[in-house]
Amino acid sequence: MQIQRPQGNALFQGVVDGEAPALSFFPSSWRDPASYRARAESLMAEGRDLGWTEAIRAPGARAQEQLERLRDGTGFVVTTGQQPGLFTGPLYGLYKALTAVRLAEHLEGVLGRPVAPLFWVASEDHDWAETDHTYVVDVENDLRRLQLPDRDGAGSQPLHRLPIRDAAQGLVDELQALLPDTDVAQEALVLLREAYGAEDVTLASGFEEAMARMLEPYGVLFVQAHDPVLKARSRDLLESAVLRGEALEDLLVARADALEAADYPVQVPILPDGENVFVEGPAGRERLYRDGDGFHLRHSELPLSQDEVIRRIREEPDTVSPNVLLRPVVEAAVFPTVAYVAGPGEMSYYAQLSPVYEALEVGMPVIYPRFGATVVERKIRKVLDKFDVPQEDLRQPLHELAGQMARDEVPEGVRRALGEIRGALGRGAGELTKAARALDPTLKGPIQHARSVAMDAFSDAEKKILQAVKRENETTLQQLDKARLHLFPDGKPQERVMGPAYYLARYGQDWIDATASRMEIALPPEEDSE
Repeated sequence: MQIQRPQGNALFQGVVDGEAPALSFFPSSWRDPASYRARAESLMAEGRDLGWTEAIRAPGARAQEQLERLRDGTGFVVTTGQQPGLFTGPLYGLYKALTAVRLAEHLEGVLGRPVAPLFWVASEDHDWAETDHTYVVDVENDLRRLQLPDRDGAGSQPLHRLPIRDAAQGLVDELQALLPDTDVAQEALVLLREAYGAEDVTLASGFEEAMARMLEPYGVLFVQAHDPVLKARSRDLLESAVLRGEALEDLLVARADALEAADYPVQVPILPDGENVFVEGPAGRERLYRDGDGFHLRHSELPLSQDEVIRRIREEPDTVSPNVLLRPVVEAAVFPTVAYVAGPGEMSYYAQLSPVYEALEVGMPVIYPRFGATVVERKIRKVLDKFDVPQEDLRQPLHELAGQMARDEVPEGVRRALGEIRGALGRGAGELTKAARALDPTLKGPIQHARSVAMDAFSDAEKKILQAVKRENETTLQQLDKARLHLFPDGKPQERVMGPAYYLARYGQDWIDATASRMEIALPPEEDSE
């Protein structure tokens, strides 16, 4: 197991490394314990009521203990969240949750108050294509994609409105045929079958249930984005954001310009006249746009007056939801969030948001860069060690790796001889051109042509030599290709493709515990922080 922060964009890397230009886009530094203390003091000064706890789901005895500790009003949460992918989606969602667990544990010591991990399930998301599948490596070492069939409303309706029970159970059956027939694998299958077993189960509820079961020992709390209590407690903020949409857009444009001027990415494009909310309309969940004194919905173009939008927020809050730029502000407004655990993309859009928090008078939590992990199984480690191949080399396509290995393994005598031949051809052609110039200057062309023909011939010979080496390496390449499939499936980092099912089926809860134990939170002493 290798624990590291994921490779990300320049801003994320700058934040991880503590670079001043990157940190300047955030009101506080994740590397400074004083940042967490200041945020905690600000939350205590706000004195918010405890109604927010009614939106929290606390699965398991440990989570119930966490929630009870928060109900006295002196505690905080470390939040993170993710789209609800099939069978919990890619591994990085689990790693975000485990990072939040470890950070919450650490901050209890820093703050001297209860701190619990809280996972926000983005149940109002409507991007079906990003969430309807998962990947697993089968017993034949082939990468297999498991995918829900399309259904009415997919891609337009919020995920929490789309039941998937029968299709999900069928995919558990399909998964069973791909996994080894062991007791540990059966336990993983039972977990998924039960998590997606309710009659009205959706991608959102199944995701939460599966994550809750995997994380039960750690007391992780959950909230669904469409929870009625959460919706009721966020109405005022959504109303304020809609009424101040033009001013917020100006702030976001100015911040985007500043990010671009610093050569950092703008993660979320700022669309002219686009409000930071979605409204459920004739075409499903649609972005709201300003239109004169009123509004219209993006796809159906349904006109809505300002009064109608405000009425929807007040009387039908389940039909109005924040977009990716407003959702974090909603979270911080409702929950006592001392820190948010973010991945590379999230770090970029949080960099866009500081002016919005300030304009809406919501305190911004400390943004903590998540941990990532790479599971290097024993069989994979043996291959890497046997052939002395750096793990990162497997990121490249197999044909490029084959070419690199062939070049490295061409016998020294062959490389030396080819070099000498090319050198001799170059020198000889140069000398002949110089000697023939006095006879006829036009002879330079034929001589250079002859040199090129000879060089091409030896290049062809070199290619044939490389092909011979590749044939010798065929068995090696097959083993490396299997290692590559595990570490960089489809050429991408393992954590962005693979789901947890494969590892649960082989190592059970011990794998999750080992991952968590290696995520070490180490904030520098306050006087040494930057």
